[in-house]
Amino acid sequence: MSLTTALFTGLTGMDVHTKSLDVIGNNITNVNTFGFKGSRALFQSQLTNNLSLGTAPDGVTGGTNPLSIGLGVSFSGTQRNFTNGSIQPTGVNTDLALEGNGFFILRQLDGPYYTRAGTFDLDAEKNLVSPEGGIVQGYGVDENFNIVPGILGDINIPLGTLTVAEATRNVDFAGNLNASGTLATVGSNTTTQALTDLGSAAAATAATTLTNLSSDGINPLFSAGDVITIQGAEKGGKSLGTFKFEVGAVNTTGADANGTTFDDLRAFVEDVLGINTSVEGAGVTIGASGELIIDGNFGTINDVNLQTADLFTNGAVQQPFIFTKNQDSVGESVRTSLAVYDSLGTPLTVDVSMSLVSKGTTGTQWRYYAESVDDTDVAVALGTGTLDFNTSGELIDVSNSQIQIDRTATGAIDPLTVTLNFSSGTEELSALTDTSSTLAAVYQDGSPIGTLSSFSIGQDGTISGSFTNGLTRSLGMVALATFTNPEGLVDAGNNLYQAGPNSGLAVDVQPQTFGSARVISGALELSNVDLSAEFVNLINTTTGFSASSRVITTSDELIQQLLAIAR
Repeated sequence: MSLTTALFTGLTGMDVHTKSLDVIGNNITNVNTFGFKGSRALFQSQLTNNLSLGTAPDGVTGGTNPLSIGLGVSFSGTQRNFTNGSIQPTGVNTDLALEGNGFFILRQLDGPYYTRAGTFDLDAEKNLVSPEGGIVQGYGVDENFNIVPGILGDINIPLGTLTVAEATRNVDFAGNLNASGTLATVGSNTTTQALTDLGSAAAATAATTLTNLSSDGINPLFSAGDVITIQGAEKGGKSLGTFKFEVGAVNTTGADANGTTFDDLRAFVEDVLGINTSVEGAGVTIGASGELIIDGNFGTINDVNLQTADLFTNGAVQQPFIFTKNQDSVGESVRTSLAVYDSLGTPLTVDVSMSLVSKGTTGTQWRYYAESVDDTDVAVALGTGTLDFNTSGELIDVSNSQIQIDRTATGAIDPLTVTLNFSSGTEELSALTDTSSTLAAVYQDGSPIGTLSSFSIGQDGTISGSFTNGLTRSLGMVALATFTNPEGLVDAGNNLYQAGPNSGLAVDVQPQTFGSARVISGALELSNVDLSAEFVNLINTTTGFSASSRVITTSDELIQQLLAIAR
């Protein structure tokens, strides 16, 4: 073999060790690069000059081995080390580290990219982005804030702009109902003067038009377009607020209700007084003499007090009805007021009262009444039910514990359905005789409107948002990509990779599923380069380079000696 072959053999050694030095240098310079994965240079033997393939034993002579001389070394490639780097806490909740297999997915104009460097932040549009502007991809949520896996999208965390409320579904009550109190067996009774129908000259009836309704048989009490106002009426000592009724078939003034007949006005009065007509014969009726009869529910707390001056028209100038109170409501009763919330976070006031309706050898029975002036259909009464207590004062049965509040034309879910829990396990009502009646709403699960104020990211990639009203909701989930051969990924710079021909297709997964990594928020993955090992490799590489160069210099010396012989 000629000496020139040795020259080129040494040259191959210098070439591959130069490339190896490049790989080692890249590893060392990226020792502090977050998420960096070190590589190693791979060598393989060059073509071989086979002088003999060897011979097999023939029974007379033994076999011989092949006779071959190598022609140097070649650079076969690099191999990236995808073992995990150490995790460094940073305290920045947008910093994300991966512990295990997988890559963050970034959307850029020229396609998806993948990275292990979780140095993310929020941009002006509240997208979670990488330093070069790639938007982190993940899974969104539905209208109920449930994660919707399978469809990738931009991770957006709208701090300070996203608002959320929670509709009340349950209210828990506690307290004691005085079992020794007076039975509530009588409701209040109030009547007006006798009224006539100008059209028939007889006592007014339900069908009498309001413009024919008269108290003196000559002059009508109302004209078309009049607005009748009820203001100052009380129930159990509590003001019921202000309500307006327009006389006419069309509501032109924005009154709470309108109508044309005496019965329309009767129903309006019954609604705004919050009288529950399903029990005790309570309600507002029209008597035989045309008078308006107002019978309230039982219990002192349900006592209706309606004065002559409380119903007026034309700005209190006219007081068409003269109210006479004939009977007060009596009986042990108690009331509490609470706020519940509709699906838009609007607070609604609800009054819940209790009246003692029976007692005997088996215990006591109480009736609850629920009312709300915020019910959009004017009717204040929401519902009623009974509570049965045994002789030990323990609650044993409840009937009809759900109420509904009308939210028509508010944009909220209609109706708002609320369950009244009088025995929740930790808080409950009792019916004992040692204390006076007390009633309180101790818990309700609704919330007013709140704004997204902060967020956290869990190990499963779920982004949980905290709102100013105390609610916590899922905002999305960071997705990961896995590959059958991560070493086949193409390095795209900026700590990014792209899928390569030998990497396999990216598989989008939720963190901690299908063998993928867990996400650590407030931390970053360090480079996995072992600096001490790289220095050892550096020594070996320089030694190999020097040795290869010696092959060239030695070959050159021999060639020079041959040339000297020729001279």
